[in-house]
Amino acid sequence: MQDLGGAFGEALRLIVQLDRDLLEIVGLSLRVSLSAVALAALIGLPLGAVVAICRFPGKAIVVATLNTFMGLPPVVVGLVVYLMLSRAGPLGELGLLYTPSAMIVAQTVLVTPIVAALARQTVEDMRSEYWEQLHAFGVGTGGMVATLLWEARLSLVTVLLAGFGRAVAEVGAVIIVGGNINHVTRVMTTAIALETSKGALDLALGLGIVLLALVLGVNGLASGLRGMVARHGHA
Repeated sequence: MQDLGGAFGEALRLIVQLDRDLLEIVGLSLRVSLSAVALAALIGLPLGAVVAICRFPGKAIVVATLNTFMGLPPVVVGLVVYLMLSRAGPLGELGLLYTPSAMIVAQTVLVTPIVAALARQTVEDMRSEYWEQLHAFGVGTGGMVATLLWEARLSLVTVLLAGFGRAVAEVGAVIIVGGNINHVTRVMTTAIALETSKGALDLALGLGIVLLALVLGVNGLASGLRGMVARHGHA
């Protein structure tokens, strides 16, 4: 086990000198998490808006399901995606297991319910303000979805930031479907777990500092956007 003070100093050196291994791991983490959030946005934002706008039998059950799925255990998601992508699974022929694509799929499954549930609440809050105008102009469901998503854009950016924060800090699902393979599927969280177990604290601390900075930056940006939304009344 390394001396803590020395390991911390070495961690800072790795960050300042832009260590190649550190940059590779951080870059893959960002690529996987940003891709997952983009896919979750394409699925979750319209889904949440449709649930908010439309009235249909079982809507309360759908809303409750979305809210429940916000807390999906990552290891369970990882196991399900693993079974789907394994050779014996229905998507095994795609050969995605133990690749960054599998990690993106797992994080997308985790983040989509968060985006959909928070988008539903945001659009539902705005629906009452615009409903009469949109109804008077005869705007259909698709037009309402597009209009309300656009009007709520700043609030929805905070939703996506929340999704990114969940994705980038996740470890259980990505280690199951990615395998934590060096130079292939090793991201910040899995590398921190591995390097700590090996007693190599310098890289683990360096990655931990970068991860913490990312999470704090995302939270700070989200708080700033929420303040903007509050000052302007809506996005």
